[in-house]
Formats: sequence, C-alpha cells, structure tokens
Amino acid sequence: MANFSDTIYALSSGSLPAGIAVVRISGPAAETILKRLTGKAVEPRIARLLVLRDEQGEVLDQALTLFFPEGMSFTGEAVVELHLHGGKAVLRAVLDAIAAFPNTRLAEAGEFTRRAFINGRMDLTAAEGVADLISAETDAQRRFALSNAVGDQERLYSGWREQLIEARALIEADLDFSDEGDVPGSVADAVLEQVHALRVVVEEHLSQTRRGEILRDGFRIAIVGEPNVGKSSLLNAIARRDVAIVSYEAGTTRDLIEVALDLGGYKVILIDTAGLRETDNIVERLGIERARTAAHQADLVLHLHVAGTENPSKLDVPVQTLSVATKADLLPDGVPADSVALSTMTGDGLSDLLVEIEHRVTEAASGMSLLLPSRERHVQHLRQTHLALERSQRTHLPLELLAEELRIAADHLGHITGAIGVDDLLDVIFTRFCIGK
Repeated sequence: MANFSDTIYALSSGSLPAGIAVVRISGPAAETILKRLTGKAVEPRIARLLVLRDEQGEVLDQALTLFFPEGMSFTGEAVVELHLHGGKAVLRAVLDAIAAFPNTRLAEAGEFTRRAFINGRMDLTAAEGVADLISAETDAQRRFALSNAVGDQERLYSGWREQLIEARALIEADLDFSDEGDVPGSVADAVLEQVHALRVVVEEHLSQTRRGEILRDGFRIAIVGEPNVGKSSLLNAIARRDVAIVSYEAGTTRDLIEVALDLGGYKVILIDTAGLRETDNIVERLGIERARTAAHQADLVLHLHVAGTENPSKLDVPVQTLSVATKADLLPDGVPADSVALSTMTGDGLSDLLVEIEHRVTEAASGMSLLLPSRERHVQHLRQTHLALERSQRTHLPLELLAEELRIAADHLGHITGAIGVDDLLDVIFTRFCIGK
C-alpha cells in the first residue's frame, strides 16, 4: 500500500532521449527539494530558468522550474516541475539528487492522479478520463475522453444522485415528521413522478452503452468468407502494409489478425479471419470457430466472395453485413448491385468500400452528446441504479421500502464517481496508468 505522506517523483514526459524531460515532484518535501536544488527562494506559479545542483554543489542541469503550492496543483499537494534537457544521463543525475532527500521515492503507476482523486481535485470518472485521454489514438477518442476528464460525466451522475437523495429525504420527512406543520402532507406521489422521470433518463443513457464502447474501444469489423476470396489481401490493402500472409494455398489464415485504423476520426478494428469451409484439420477448425465468434461479436461483417461466383448466402449473425465482391478486375461484366465490387490488385473499389465503412461507423458512433457510459463498471452500476428505480415504482410499495430503493440507486451512482465505497477499486484503476501520471 502506497504511503501518501511520502514525497513522490517521476519522469512525466515521454521516453528519452527527447528535447525536454519533465520531472514532477509532489508531496510535503517538494518545496524544500526545489530550494535545495536551486539555492533560490521559491516563487509560486512563476516559471524560472535556474541551475540545479546536487548536495555536493555539482551542476546537474539548467532547468525551467515551476512551483505550485498545496491546494493549487494537479495533485492538491505542493508540486514542483523541472523541465530538463531530455538526455538519459541528465535525468538519471537529477532523479538521484531527488532520491537523496528523506521520505522521497519514485511514484507508482497512476499515483499522481490517485493523489488528485484522494485530495478532492477530481472524481473517479475524471481520473479515468485522464487515462483515456493519454491513450487516445483518434480524434473521437480524444473528444470523448476530454469530456470525462473535465468533469462532464461526474456532473451528470452527481446531479442524478442529488435528486435521489433529495427525494429520499422528503420520503423520510414524510415518515418521521408528518405531524409537524412545516412538513408537507404525503409527498409520495410527487416523488414517484420525479423518480419515474429519472428512470426514463437513466434507461435512455444505458441504451447508448454500445456507442460509448465504440468511441472508447473502437468499431470492430470482421472480414469473413471462404478460403482464397481475398480476405488477407483486403486487410493488407486497407492497412497499406503487409499485415497478413497472402497465399494461393487455401486455409493459410488460422487465427484472428487485428489491425487498428483511424477512419474519419474514429478507431476502427479490422479482423482477418480463417476461411469458412468444412475441414478435417483440427487447427483450421479452431480458426474457423474463432472466425464465427468474431463475426458474432463484430459491429459490421464484410462478407467476401469472388466476383462472378455465386453470392454467398446471408450469414446468420446478429450484426450488419456488407457483401463485398473481390477480384473484380477478373470480371469485366460487373457484379450484382447488392455488393461492393473491388480489386486489391488494381485498387479499384477500395475507396468506395472505405466510404461505406466510414458511413456505417459514423452512424453507429455519432450523436448529439458525449455523455455516455464509458466503462463496464459504470454500466454495471447504472443497471443496478435502473433496477432500483424500477423496483421503487411498484404499486403500493411501503414508504420505508421506497426510501430504501432510492438509497440503493443513489449509492450505485456514488460508486461510479467515487463519492462512496471505492477503496477496493483504487488499486485496480490507478495501476493501469503510466508512471508519472
């Protein structure tokens, strides 16, 4: 268990060598460390170019220094930032000098953000948004993560929780002080109306779960078809590099091959699969089974067949399917209108396919709001919130039980933001961050 009375430090910028290396120091000794390294008085929130020296007076580097007092920093503690020259030897010398101070240690993964959460600088959804922002690969992921990192999600869930706490307070007041003149008569009807409206809102929010998953994790496209219809060639052509082995020998692909792309600002994951056919080969059969599973779990299936051959029957999968006629350069008379025709040899038709894919991705992921469930734990608590609200709507429910259902619903919302009972989750969440964040 991390000791939060320690002063922690770490490289918070990218890998070295680099133009600049940013070292972050957070904790009670941060100000003292800066004074001792520079020999200068500390001026809060003013960037200063100063020489850093170790305890023996040896020059370590010339650095841009920043000091943020307690309560005015990212972590809520006193924080120092040292903007160094980005050489490995420079960094090592400075970190060694910091480590010489008592009660200092290297930060654990995610510890700066964890301290920000513990010190009330952000809620849990904002902390998770920071992690997603760091790992964002596309513009859509960036916008989605930023919305959470700046607190939009927290404001939504906390607002719902406050409504439920207020409604519960009214119910309990009605139970305990109904004989008092300043407490209104039965408020159950008004509360039930409010709770019903909130239940509808939560239900609509939950219906956007898949959209949130697509924005955060990507839109999955499975490329399926019989052997030698051009699945691997199509994957390579779209990725613009040789990702999969292409061979005239049937059954070359035995496992799933995934490639992540940025298409129209959205993350798209293309999945090459084993050719669908009957076979006695045990390994190939396993590959075919994985291909069918990938098709069922995808957001879109590209069902390939060679142009001029019989259009394959519709796949029995619960997702959108797009028929693609490959090797169209070998068929001068064209292909059926219900298929996208292309040739990976000439490149004809590839742009049409990409336009169609982008249309499907945009349709699935776009919307008016970025306030969406962003993680599985959010979805689980939102479902429990919705169930509690549903139970509260039961006819002739005693007021005591109505108040209890409202408490359960509010508590689950509190678990999402970290307002209550999340100590057992913190290690799981923050150890997934990078060191220095």
